Amino acid sequence: MTLAINLSKISKSFPGVKANDDINLKIKEGTIHAIVGENGAGKSTLMKILYGMLKQDSGTIKIFDNEVKFSSPKDAIAKGIGMVHQHFMLADNLSVLESIILGMDKASLKILNKSKYKYEINEITNKYSMPLNTDSMIDELGVGEKQRVEIIKVLFRGAKILILDEPTAVLVPQEVRELFSNLKNLKESGVTIIFISHKLDEVLEIADEISVMRGGRHIDTVDSNSVSKTDLAEMMIGQNLPTPPKREKNPMEKKALVVNNFNAVEENGRKAFSNINFSINQGEIVGIAGVEGNGQRELAEAILGVFQIESGEIFLGENNINELTTRDRREQGLSFIPEDRQSQGLLMDMSLSENVILGKQSSSKYKTKLYNIKFNQASVNSNVVIKNFDVRTPGNETLPLALSGGNQQKFVVGREIENKPSLLIASQPTRGIDIGAQSLIWNKLRDARDEGLGVLLISADLDELIGLSDRIFVIYEGNFVKELDPEDATPEILGSYMTGLKS
Repeated sequence: MTLAINLSKISKSFPGVKANDDINLKIKEGTIHAIVGENGAGKSTLMKILYGMLKQDSGTIKIFDNEVKFSSPKDAIAKGIGMVHQHFMLADNLSVLESIILGMDKASLKILNKSKYKYEINEITNKYSMPLNTDSMIDELGVGEKQRVEIIKVLFRGAKILILDEPTAVLVPQEVRELFSNLKNLKESGVTIIFISHKLDEVLEIADEISVMRGGRHIDTVDSNSVSKTDLAEMMIGQNLPTPPKREKNPMEKKALVVNNFNAVEENGRKAFSNINFSINQGEIVGIAGVEGNGQRELAEAILGVFQIESGEIFLGENNINELTTRDRREQGLSFIPEDRQSQGLLMDMSLSENVILGKQSSSKYKTKLYNIKFNQASVNSNVVIKNFDVRTPGNETLPLALSGGNQQKFVVGREIENKPSLLIASQPTRGIDIGAQSLIWNKLRDARDEGLGVLLISADLDELIGLSDRIFVIYEGNFVKELDPEDATPEILGSYMTGLKS
């Protein structure tokens, strides 16, 4: 079989870190080839080299037996390589048609032969059985449809090799099945697909071959029919796959959070959420399941105090906090794990010791009566987080940007839990991290809950919601449409409510 990609002795180093170490990797044409490994294993660096975002220190790249040298993604696209990133790069105020052709030569939005481009796009969508309405606006699309736009965008540019980075991270089970059907159609048409994921069940289902990376090295490439999840986990991290811990429900009587008749609208006048009523007891995890864009983010931010509500009441413990600022809510015992650790949870160019202060910089814990920062205390507390949450770093003066995503996330989670809150809002607490970091965070959330912490868990990982939650609410178009006992829930049942198939 012809090789679509042949990487030979690829190495790449950053200060203090060898991200890729003499990697040899062969990927066959017209196959789905998965790449798995812990955060920091070198997957992202390798894909950035293949896509022209980084240049290797040494080694060669061959595409369909021809050696190539890339200095930018434009060079890679010219050689038939396209990449769909985990976080979609689409503008909500553009149409599907405009999004697909944006950035192409001679494709000016002011002077646009729409009928010509529509015809060409429809030819591609029909060929690969991936229908799209080119007139729809991006902000009208669901997550699965947005991903389809991203895939069509790279195919429209002539991609014969498609790199998918965590493509199922935000999809419900029904959308995953649809994506897999599309990928199989692409494979049958001769497209080569590189599938990067932490979800080993999905990797085993969709991939023909699986390459495992660890510590910047290529450990092995195996046939998907010849390995199990346990085999892959042991190759990746040297231990078995974690499962979300389950326990007998044992919430305390005291309330950690009460939300009454919450209503809010977005700036454009569209409803964010309506008639939201629920409570969380101390020692209880309440999960919220929903397709992204259905109001769960706005709800979390409203509880935190950064998204304005129209009406309703919110109590933290017995105290009404409607009029409190976000800072005051944090002072009263509210902690927050944001869904984007880099843009919302960390200052990437400041040390871990400085980052541990975030959210508590105005408290007596870190501020003297003269408004000076207690940096010695920050140093001590950052070391506690690093130790208790197994943050792998040379020290607390290291910058977050030098850490892998999993270690960044463990630090954020550790900082928020070590603040000893009464309520924790955990938004996507294990998104995009490896199974080792995921297992640690699950255990820490369980331990904190058992000690009396109330947790609002928002996650796109339905197995995580089912495994960790004591109760689950499903949110659809800004409304709670169903409350489920995790014992009675499956990903398929949740997915049906999340997409409006059940009500």
